[in-house]
Amino acid sequence: MANNIVVVGTQWGDEGKGKITDYLGQDADVVVRFQGGNNAGHTIVFDNKKYALHLIPSGIFHDKKINIMGNGMVINPIAFKEELEALIKQGVNASNLFVSDRAHITLPYHIELDKLQEELKKDNNVGTTFKGIGPTYTDKYSRIGIRVCDFINDDIFLEKLKFVIAWHNNIFKAYNKELFDATKLFKEMKEYQEYLKPYVTDTTKLLDDLKNNNKKILFEGAQGALLDIEQGTYPFVTSSTPTAAGVATGSGFGPNNIEKVLGIVKAYSTRVGSGMFVSEIDGDIAHYIREKGHEYGVTTGRARRIGWFDAVVINHTRRVSGLTDLSIMLLDVLSGLDEIKICTKYLLDGNEIDYFPALINDLERCQPVYEVLPGWQEDITQCTDFNDLPINAKNYINRIQELTGVQVSIISVGPDRKQTITRNNMW
Repeated sequence: MANNIVVVGTQWGDEGKGKITDYLGQDADVVVRFQGGNNAGHTIVFDNKKYALHLIPSGIFHDKKINIMGNGMVINPIAFKEELEALIKQGVNASNLFVSDRAHITLPYHIELDKLQEELKKDNNVGTTFKGIGPTYTDKYSRIGIRVCDFINDDIFLEKLKFVIAWHNNIFKAYNKELFDATKLFKEMKEYQEYLKPYVTDTTKLLDDLKNNNKKILFEGAQGALLDIEQGTYPFVTSSTPTAAGVATGSGFGPNNIEKVLGIVKAYSTRVGSGMFVSEIDGDIAHYIREKGHEYGVTTGRARRIGWFDAVVINHTRRVSGLTDLSIMLLDVLSGLDEIKICTKYLLDGNEIDYFPALINDLERCQPVYEVLPGWQEDITQCTDFNDLPINAKNYINRIQELTGVQVSIISVGPDRKQTITRNNMW
């Protein structure tokens, strides 16, 4: 029995966290987003409707759930207003949404800095989404960032805005880019200040009160562990901590309170953008998986790179995120394949290794060591129990469990809430 669960991506993001957060959110009292910004996207499907979220926590679709945007997030107020207004028009109730007063604000100059930095990196660019996320976190750690509590206070916001724009205009001027005007931007942000203000509170105090009242709290992050600034494929990573460790810093919820960590993993692997991807494949099978799994980015529309399930990656995530359970997503996409491969180890300079190298140069030389399992042809999208699955699908799940040492508690066989097999009750 758990009163709080952390949901984390175990690969490079896009694993299906939104669906599982929504699924588990049915029994939760609170859903908390603890890092990232609108560079991420969750797709949620229920009642034959598809919803795309970028900033708002997945629990927003449950009227009585409290939804918290934690201090570890970076929030674009323009994107916040657009996304929330669109949800409200679709009938979503936003009265239980709360935004941390300690979260940082993404402003238009961050987006331009993002574009400039990627341009200057040329062939060494990291493939950002140009949402200004990295520069916002850079300002945060340079201690010149503008937080939500600053943003909603006119005098403080204008004072800080003048300073930080003067700071960044030095960069724009050096590269012959258009300069920003602090007073003009201040006026442009007025409507977004007013829109955001009613949702702002000290969410660390709110979370503590909820915990002390034995409320069930579900934490969701964006991206995945291999995009973690600390533990990912640096420098091809995001600018925050998507592992379970990010919950403590990104929400103010003490680490000793965390009870379960559910790792969300695709039945195969995908990645968007640049960076090493040892189990990557191409050709007909990659095309089959991409099209059947609709593997295109929610935020950018970019085609995702495809690979086989990588046990080395998942074991890395298990260690750094403290996984207690796994949720296998998109298992139905693999139906129809004659055989399925699992990467069990890497071959580095002729030697087998079972760890994920930190050095990109080492990763570039790694070759996958595969184990081949027979596939299945049956349609599994209507299966509601593990025993309903074809024997080869069950063998595949069991082998993943053996290789990772983590119990597979949830299996997704389709995009809808109802297309979910629960083997162990997470709550």
